[in-house]
Amino acid sequence: MSAIPSIEGIHNILVVGAGTMGSQIGLVAALAGYATTVQDISAEMLARAREQLAARLDATVAKGRLAATDAEAALDRLAFATDLDAAASRADFMIEAATERLEVKEQIFARLGRLAPDHAILATNSSTLGSSKVAPATGRADRVCNMHFFNPALVMKCVEVVRHEETSQATVETTMELARRFGKEPVLINREIPGFIANRLMGAVQREALALAAAGIASREDIDATARTALGYPMGPFELMDMVGLDVIDFIARATYAETGDEADRPDPQVAALVAQGRLGRKSGQGWYRY
Repeated sequence: MSAIPSIEGIHNILVVGAGTMGSQIGLVAALAGYATTVQDISAEMLARAREQLAARLDATVAKGRLAATDAEAALDRLAFATDLDAAASRADFMIEAATERLEVKEQIFARLGRLAPDHAILATNSSTLGSSKVAPATGRADRVCNMHFFNPALVMKCVEVVRHEETSQATVETTMELARRFGKEPVLINREIPGFIANRLMGAVQREALALAAAGIASREDIDATARTALGYPMGPFELMDMVGLDVIDFIARATYAETGDEADRPDPQVAALVAQGRLGRKSGQGWYRY
């Protein structure tokens, strides 16, 4: 098997999944100068991603934050494809951003293990599943890790790089440096743990906020105002949950609880009730607040 490339050996990026995260990660890579392919089995998803990314670039140029020539060059470096076999055969680094279902990810990583060049690094953007769960399917566990971006990926600076027991140091170093080349600020997590860092910190604040509101200690509005004005948070915990999506918050909690079995991680019934009502936050027009 070929040696794991240093950052100078990374030229072609493949992103699997053309949803909000996958498409934005693809644009991040293209803006950083990499030839990038966003792959999805749905041609409709790819067409929507292309349209949305072009509109986002136009808006960024209109605000004076990006030169029109740089936006055009990024789009020229960005390809969209339904054929995973062809896209994987050219990839030096792959980022999977498909649905958060283990069986789907295992199938993708098994195919990539067969299709991608020997030297390629295979990363998952999963926020809940450690890469050790998909690494065995690849036949190259030492070249597999988590590279977890945050939503919106074009804006958020943090990237969590998570190694599992078999992840090589070369894989970690190349992944960390690639994140830096993307304009991000990577953090390294040396051991898999449910929720990684950000979700665990966010979950702790959210649990306390939910408990305070449920006990009638203060209103949601005042809890959010305290987080903003006393702690310097850009938004309060209820506002943040609405922005992330209450269905996502509930999913993360369920996945974490399934891993740990810790009662402290049990999903909150208040959040589950809102999800059952279709109140998912900003994307549905109503969550904790109405939009």
